[in-house]
Amino acid sequence: SNGVIHVIDGVLLPPAEELGTIVDIAVASDDFTTLVAALTEAELVAALQGEGPFTVFAPTDDAFAALLAELDITASDLLAFENLSEILLYHVVVGSFTAADVIALTADGPVEVETLSGAMITISVVDGNVFINDAQVILPDVMASNGVIHVIDGVLLPPAEELGTIVDIAVASDDFTTLVAALTEAELVAALQGEGPFTVFAPTDDAFAALLAELDITASDLLAFENLSEILLYHVVVGSFTAADVIALTADGPVEVETLSGAMITISVVDGNVFINDAQVILPDVMASNGVIHVIDGVLLPPAEETPEE
Repeated sequence: SNGVIHVIDGVLLPPAEELGTIVDIAVASDDFTTLVAALTEAELVAALQGEGPFTVFAPTDDAFAALLAELDITASDLLAFENLSEILLYHVVVGSFTAADVIALTADGPVEVETLSGAMITISVVDGNVFINDAQVILPDVMASNGVIHVIDGVLLPPAEELGTIVDIAVASDDFTTLVAALTEAELVAALQGEGPFTVFAPTDDAFAALLAELDITASDLLAFENLSEILLYHVVVGSFTAADVIALTADGPVEVETLSGAMITISVVDGNVFINDAQVILPDVMASNGVIHVIDGVLLPPAEETPEE
């Protein structure tokens, strides 16, 4: 009475909404503002809009907030990381792997999978929950046109490269040839390859060149000083003190700190710049396996030796 029926031999399905790319989905969500900002800063947006397919383990804004609090940094600090791209690519695997694929993959236990950063992540299933390293998948199978997103509750950090010792770092640099020669001559290499930890205020070759000019001597003359070992140990403090530690230490004004030579250095902060006696720290926080190096623009001379003795 109200129309006509045509009998058909199949079920009609409405056309599926066209899926967006992984980036489109992240941009459209309120949960990935930090992730999108990081992808933009690292110039990875176009890559993750590509054909793929990719599997992305996507940290939420809450996950990034927890990381920032743990590292005591701001979002701006994070976006300025030199290895930001590496961190982001550590969340991406080539291929489209659903939660079912992941569970099947881990049937015999945790597995390691290579990411686009080149580093490996560990995928495991515990009590039915999927973990990527220590981060839990809290929303699986967000399908995209070029892969799949699994939302995770933590930011994945690639394993840090194994750090060399203070001596290893100095030897590998072109800026410390005189310092390395002096450490070798004074037979202090083994000591600064030891467990430590040490904080070393390391003069550059330019700093040594300025001292040589001031004293009107050659590098060979310097290496022949009887008190060469004392001079070098005057640049070393027991313990690992970052720039943040140093600034906190001088909150109430300059402080004196004992060096391995037994003599005291004065650490001060002037207009945000850290000074060791009269030498300025020009590159802080070069981390080593046995301490930290702060690069300085002058050679420190122990107070008892206004002019080193040959």
